[in-house]
Amino acid sequence: MTTLRILIVDDEELARRRLVRLLADLPGVELAGECDGGQAALARLREPDADVDVVLLDIRMPGLTGLETAALLGDDGPYVVFTTAHDDHAVDAFDLGVVDYLLKPIEAVRLHRALERARQRLSGQRGGSRELVRLPVTTREGIILVDPQVLTHAVFDGALVTLHLDGRTLLTDQSLQDLEDRLSAAAFERVHRRALVNLEKIERLEPLETGGYNARMPGGDVVPISRQAARRLRRRLGLS
Repeated sequence: MTTLRILIVDDEELARRRLVRLLADLPGVELAGECDGGQAALARLREPDADVDVVLLDIRMPGLTGLETAALLGDDGPYVVFTTAHDDHAVDAFDLGVVDYLLKPIEAVRLHRALERARQRLSGQRGGSRELVRLPVTTREGIILVDPQVLTHAVFDGALVTLHLDGRTLLTDQSLQDLEDRLSAAAFERVHRRALVNLEKIERLEPLETGGYNARMPGGDVVPISRQAARRLRRRLGLS
């Protein structure tokens, strides 16, 4: 079982204490620290030895909100599970690619389920996924059936997703998460929040000072791999 290192971020001490107690009863988790706000969390995650897999993040906090903090984590940030007393930010939260959105008071069962989803993403597994012969992709011209073997990578530009298909491209309004859920976990990896890569199509990995990589793809495209995704990739390749 992959051990998840958890950072708790909440301006209320009682809320942090409750999460600490809940985590103590869950298997395969380790507390990486506590922060009382977004700025403190960002500073903690910028430390050279920061090793955090999941942030349990409150939304309404003084200074930076949870939504602002999550947006500032960047592509190499850890997975985010929002823990909030307010249900009116869910759409914005999931637009940021968060793992889950938990309403206070947090129940142990729901927290466990959210962390298992994060664990599946960390290990490159996707529950219920199956090998597809062809992937249906919605475009302005209609639904196009794509052979996953020719899909090299998919990139989100903030509005639409571009699929790169060995020399041609398709634009779709489907989310990267939807594509990831439909594709084989053995071949495809979410390398940061805005990109999904076919591991079999990577030609070269170039190390970056940040701890991530640049992936050289067919045709000369370069896809950055975040530090977080690089850790997962090294595990899959048996390099760490």
